[in-house]
Amino acid sequence: MNLKKSFKSLTVFELVLWLVSCAGVLLSSLIGDFSVLSLAAPIIGVTALIFIAKGDVLGQLLTLIFSVLYAVVSFRLRYYGEMITYLGMTAPMAALSAVAWLKNPFERGKSEVRIARLSKTEKIAAPLLAGLVTFVFYFILKALGNASLAVSTVSVTTSFMASYLTYCRSCYYALAYAANDIVLIVLWSVASFSDLSYLSMVICFLMFFINDVYGFINWRRLYKRQNAE
Repeated sequence: MNLKKSFKSLTVFELVLWLVSCAGVLLSSLIGDFSVLSLAAPIIGVTALIFIAKGDVLGQLLTLIFSVLYAVVSFRLRYYGEMITYLGMTAPMAALSAVAWLKNPFERGKSEVRIARLSKTEKIAAPLLAGLVTFVFYFILKALGNASLAVSTVSVTTSFMASYLTYCRSCYYALAYAANDIVLIVLWSVASFSDLSYLSMVICFLMFFINDVYGFINWRRLYKRQNAE
């Protein structure tokens, strides 16, 4: 993996999308009390997504960093579901996905992952595991007195599906993440009513949503090209 090479591989559209996403987060951070963490987390997050959209393993490594920072921000606001989800599920799954992607490059020596179709076993396992994880997390979050319990529980489901599909190298990871983005936009909008410094997290997940939509479109394009070649 070459950091310089990864950035050079960005198309003009991808570079503009990344810059606009970062600018949106930066401008939103100027509203209310400035928080370094609530700014750094989304900047790293949108950077991770642009590389994941390219099938570049660098995106998974950046997701690890984002998960830690986002967990700290969530803990401060008593969104224990988000904290536990990102530290206990998203971060480990990003690490596993990085390994899986490195083992399955489209071409030897290149960072682009080989995109795969879900097997019958994976299709059956996805909803079953998601249901089990959601059931367990609901009672954990309820016991912890998690703020916005219902929304946080739904976020656990969508986060798991997104992480699972990313590990499986499926195009549909992006749709699961887009669904999770919508849930988190609602969650952080509630938080920003009492503290405007968290508005950057709302803008963060709005940018995430746009990037994830692009991710799905691009992975479909990459899948067709890989099969053609």
